[in-house]
This record gives sequence, structure tokens and C-alpha cells, in this order.
Amino acid sequence: MLKGRAVWKKLTPLARASATPAGQGVRRAGLNHVRSPTLVPVAPMSTGGLGGNADNKLYALLVGVACLGGGVYAYRTIRGDKQRYEDRMSEIASRPNKFSASQQTTDVKEEAPEAPEQSPQPPASETIAVLPSAEVPAPDDTTDPSPAPVDPAPSPALLPSHAPYLLIGGGTASFAAARSIRARDPGARVLIVTEEPDLPYMRPPLSKELWFSDDPGVTDTLRFKQWNGKERSIYFQPPSFYISPEDLNSAENGGVAVLTGKKVVHMDVRGNKVQLDDHTDISYDKCLIATGGVPRNLQVIERAGEDVVKRTTLFRNVEDFKALDKVSRSVTSITIIGGGFLGSELACALGRRKNESGLEVIQMFPEKGNMGKVLPEYLSNWTTEKVKNEGVKVITEALVKAVDYKDDKVEIQLKDGRTVSTDHIVAAVGLEPNVDLAKSAGLEVDSDFGGYRVNAELQARSNIWVAGDASCFYDIRLGRRRVEHHDHAVVSGRLAGENMTGANKPYWHQSMFWSDLGPDVGYEAIGIVDSSLPTVGVFAKATPKDTPKAATDESGTGIRSESETEGVAAALPATPSAAAVAVAPPAPAQPPPGRHRDDYGKGVIFYLRDKVVVGIILWNVFNRMPVARKIIKDGEQHADLNEVAKLFNIHED
Repeated sequence: MLKGRAVWKKLTPLARASATPAGQGVRRAGLNHVRSPTLVPVAPMSTGGLGGNADNKLYALLVGVACLGGGVYAYRTIRGDKQRYEDRMSEIASRPNKFSASQQTTDVKEEAPEAPEQSPQPPASETIAVLPSAEVPAPDDTTDPSPAPVDPAPSPALLPSHAPYLLIGGGTASFAAARSIRARDPGARVLIVTEEPDLPYMRPPLSKELWFSDDPGVTDTLRFKQWNGKERSIYFQPPSFYISPEDLNSAENGGVAVLTGKKVVHMDVRGNKVQLDDHTDISYDKCLIATGGVPRNLQVIERAGEDVVKRTTLFRNVEDFKALDKVSRSVTSITIIGGGFLGSELACALGRRKNESGLEVIQMFPEKGNMGKVLPEYLSNWTTEKVKNEGVKVITEALVKAVDYKDDKVEIQLKDGRTVSTDHIVAAVGLEPNVDLAKSAGLEVDSDFGGYRVNAELQARSNIWVAGDASCFYDIRLGRRRVEHHDHAVVSGRLAGENMTGANKPYWHQSMFWSDLGPDVGYEAIGIVDSSLPTVGVFAKATPKDTPKAATDESGTGIRSESETEGVAAALPATPSAAAVAVAPPAPAQPPPGRHRDDYGKGVIFYLRDKVVVGIILWNVFNRMPVARKIIKDGEQHADLNEVAKLFNIHED
């Protein structure tokens, strides 16, 4: 390879020779504006050393610099070509090894015995079955009702890059929307993305029927007996109902796929795509946000340290149920903080184990009685007595000041000086709507009620809908609201699914909710039920058929909102005519005169705002919700609510 010095030695004589014209003593000076150039005689340039003329030095310097640059360029070019040549030869030499490794891997897979699939998928023609009614049938008894999730950790390369219908969240609202989409568009391809490892399931049994099961393996099967004795699973559908996510775009007849264990962390609304927590991007045509909510915790617990936090359960999902069931069998004392629906249901459920295993169950809350924020005071006190009869120690007007861990016990200090020592805490103090995507998606969050603000069609943007707990919607009768109950998730999810397929329907349905304190006491409610409002209660003597168990015997389902949504009591008479409209009397603060406290077997409680009924609780009165819904929808004032109560047939024997 030529070096710079060698190049200089070879090129210098040539440069000198070319500088002296061959025997002519002249050089071309340039072109004049004549036909032939003028030749000017010059003195010949010396061919000797460089110590002579200054022009010779400058010329030699320029030639040297040019030669040196050319040499450097040639050197680098040749070296680069050699490196690329060596890399190319290495790549070619490695090809047989790569092929052999790939072939070896294929051979191993072919020789390995087939393992049974975790979540068998039916042919595409069998995945289009859609349930026409609100009633969700129990899965086939031969199917495992609590299977492992479908592909809990699939490779990102196998995930669909596009989903025509993308549903964020795997709860009741998403499943209702998916079913509604498939009903209107049988060939639709729907992808549900959920953080949980489970397929869509019902949450109400987690705090109700599952705790009353006699099956010691209920935490594995997740099957339970309803009050009417019929058995079913908490899952809406078995795994065979769904298709795998990687087959979504290739399924001939479409289907519903569930991507479990994945979280959507970013939404690009303009680009119509989302990003998962593993950095996978999925584009969509229509998107539903049904992210639900996360359970709140007390700040004093969060600040108490790791020993207290790990002995505290925030009850929300299947894993929480399994964990609390295990804890309840290994400790001697559990304290439930919270007197609302969830806290009271769990207190009654765990109270049964006092007689079985000696478990001490304590329930504390700041109100004067159970569900004190919902029920009028006299009925709240009566309910508290029922909870105590279930074996629960109830501590009312309890404000938690501090929580510590001492001597292998969790010590709860109340502001009035009382102290409670326990092994485990269940915090049931409410739900916070999950609005993590609001910032990246540019969606509005309601400052009063929380949740994403949507229009009457549950729409947040042109191709984005919100349903369930995370939706803050406008009620044409009761104003803007946010509801955290199963029936609202079913109805809002169903409506959002219809509107995603072009229905353009407004949300007018008054959703209901229900709570059971065991098989003998239950209630259904609709509208705004707030104990701070004036109330009027009308009660009657209960009969053996006035229980949740009897109600499920009649309707055939433990999820009462599903049966009443289909209009079980639609044939009942309408509300009084306009001629009966008058101002309702002031609501009593105490029980109705002459009514003994133990006579609240069944009845109707009316909640008033500006003398108009805005909420109704049916206490041990079932399958009459369409009547209550119509009363609220009419928005009239009634002269005698005792007459209105007769519409619910509470005085029938």
C-alpha cells in the first residue's frame, strides 16, 4: 500500500517535467478576443531544487497538498473496502449455522409431545354466538369456570396491530359492549384489553354469594349457588366463547378476543392508536374506555408503614377475594373499616365464620349506623342490629386517628380515644374512578363527581366512548351523575356498544343497584338515594316470599338487575294521573308513627328533592323496579305517597 512519502517521490519528477514546455520556451497566457490565442515568451522554469523562484515554491506546495490529500483518501477507501469485505465474508460464513439452529429448534418443537391448551378455542364459526337478552346464562357445567387466562403473556409480535373495536378494561361494561357490538355487527372484531389476568366476570358475587358457598374449593372454581339454589360461575362466558388475540384479524367471522395482563398507558387520539405497558402499539377505528375504578385507602394506613399496609386488603377483584378468604382462615380477628354497601356485605359474609372458626369480625365507620349515608336513620339503626345478629361487632361513630403495628397486632386508634386491636384490616371506604388516560387523550374529567365527562350518547370524542364506573354522564331527569353499580355498567356498556356501531341513542335508563345482607334481607334502589334528603317510608309486614332467596326463585337469577331490566314487572299499573299531583308532606325524621322498630320487614322509601321523588329504595320488595323507574321518570309531586306505595303491592299477603 502506498504511503504519503512514496506518493510524493513518484509524483514530484512528473510535476517538474510537466512544468517545462518541451523545447518551446513559451506558455499559453490566455485567449484574446481574436480567432487565435496569443503566445507569450517566458523564461524556462528551473528544474533544479526548490530554493529558486517563489512561484515554483507555491506550485510545488499546491501539488504536494493535492497529492497528500489523494493519498489519504485512497488509504481510507481501501481500508474501508477491506473491512466491508471481511464483514460480508463473516456473514456468509455464518449462514449455515443460523439455518442449522433454526432447523434444530423446529425439530425440537415437532418432536415435543402436545400439551393440552389452557384455553381451547372453537372453530371460527362457533365464536359468533351472541346472547340476545340481558340474562347471562351459566357456563356449561363440564367447562372449568375459572380457567387460566388466555395467553397471559403473549409475544408482542403476535398481538394484533389493529382492532376495529378496541375496549379498554375487562369488566362488566366492556363485556356488555362487546356483546352489543356483535349483536349489531355479527362479523365485528372486538379486542378487550385488561390489566387483570382473568376473563370478564361479575363482581357482585365477590362480596355476596361466594362467601356463603359450602364448597371448600370455591376460591379455585369460583362457582357459587344463588339464593335459589342454582349454581353458576362468576365468569360471563367460558374460554371457548372467545378467540385468541393473535387470531382476531384472521378470524373469518370475527369474534371477541381478550388480551389479559396488559395495561393501556397512552392514547394517541389523533392517530387513533394506544400504547400498552410493553410499548406495543394498537390502532383502532372505535374505542371504548371502561377502566372502572380503584379502591380508596385511608391516608393513616398508607402512612403507617409496610407492616400495616401488607396486613390491609383493598377489596375489588378476584385476587382480593382469594387473598381475604385465605386470611380469614389463618387469623383470629378481621376489622372492616367502612359502613357502606361493600363494608356491610363483607361484614355479614365474614360474620358467618364466627360460629365456624371463632373468627372475630369487627366493623367500624363514622356514621351512626350501617349504610348511614344511604338509609334514613331509623332504618340504618335497624340494619345495624341485623348485622350484629350475623356475629359482627359494630363500632359506630368511629373516626380513625392512627394505625400502628405492635406486638404482632395492628392497633387502630380512634379520635375519641378508643383502641381496637386486630390481625387484618379491610378498607372499604369507596372507589376512585380510573382516569389515567385523560391527560394523554385530552379528555375532560368532571371536577365534582370524577370520571370522564361524556355527552348523552356516552361519547367523549368523535370515536371514543366511556361506560361504567369511569363515566360521568348527564341524566336528563336528575342532572349530571356518576354511578358505581353493576346495572349501570351493564346498561351503559350495552348502549355504548350500540352507539359504536352507529345507533346514536341517548342514555335515558335509570340504573338500579342492590345489596343483600345475607339470604333474608336485601334491597333494590334507583335514582339518588342520599340520607341527607327528606324521605318518606311506607312499610308492611313481611311474608316468607319477601326475601332475596324468594326473589331469585321467581326470577331464576341471582343478578337481579338483569331480570328487572327485561321488564319483569312491566305489566303493573302506571303511576297516579296528573289530577293527583300535590305537594308531598314533610318527610319524617323518625319511623312512621305507631311502627315498631322490628316491623321493617318490607317497604318502600321515597327520597325527595324539591318535593319531587328523585330516589326509591325497595326494601325486601323485588321485581318492581320498572314501577320505581317510571315514578322517577315522570318527575311529579304526589299528594299521598302512601297511595303511590300501593303500586308496589307491598300490602299483598
